[in-house]
Amino acid sequence: MNSLYLIVDLCSLLPTVFLSFHPKLKFYKHWALLFPSILIAASIFIAFDSLYTSLGIWGFNSDYLLGYNIGNLPIEEILFFICIPYACIFSYYCLKTLGVKDYFKFQQRNISIGLIVFSIGMALYYFSNLYTLFAFASVILMLSILQFILKVSWLSRFYFAYLILQIPFLIVNGILTGTGLDNPVVWYNPNHIIGLRIHTIPFEDTFYGMSMLLLSLALYEFFLSRKQIQTA
Repeated sequence: MNSLYLIVDLCSLLPTVFLSFHPKLKFYKHWALLFPSILIAASIFIAFDSLYTSLGIWGFNSDYLLGYNIGNLPIEEILFFICIPYACIFSYYCLKTLGVKDYFKFQQRNISIGLIVFSIGMALYYFSNLYTLFAFASVILMLSILQFILKVSWLSRFYFAYLILQIPFLIVNGILTGTGLDNPVVWYNPNHIIGLRIHTIPFEDTFYGMSMLLLSLALYEFFLSRKQIQTA
């Protein structure tokens, strides 16, 4: 039984897990903080995912799945919320640990404001499109809290890392949304997206992915800061 979705999940995860043991990175030492962060964030997004699946806002092509479900979600979809955040936070960690310049350090606030204003406009204009609304509302909520309430300093590094990550995102999301396939692995109800696509990828996916990663990363950075305070 073939599962293209599972292959995509594992190809996203396994190389970064292997590299986590690199002597210059030793990312495996962060697993005790990282996995709880990912699982907490995943539980929230999986709940919304399950709801939106039940409402028919999106769904999954059984031709590309193993056929095992948890609730109304295929096991591959559950794994997506673990594999992708791990790979992305590992990439963020690499850029930070290897001393890559914080290119957006002095633009963090302006970028945050720009994204929030744009997201407010999109959420209001496309209020009846439930995926569009959720994608942009989650960005508004996350960035407002992180930038203006918690006032974190790592958002600038996240912005740069997320920009770089658009390359693998185009590959992963492209496959899942039908690039090179007869039918998409994940389909979207056209009544709940704006219809603008980056090749086969709904425009909303970029912002949905941003909020998903931000929540996992925010929890990871919070747990990391707590540990550093306790060991100081």
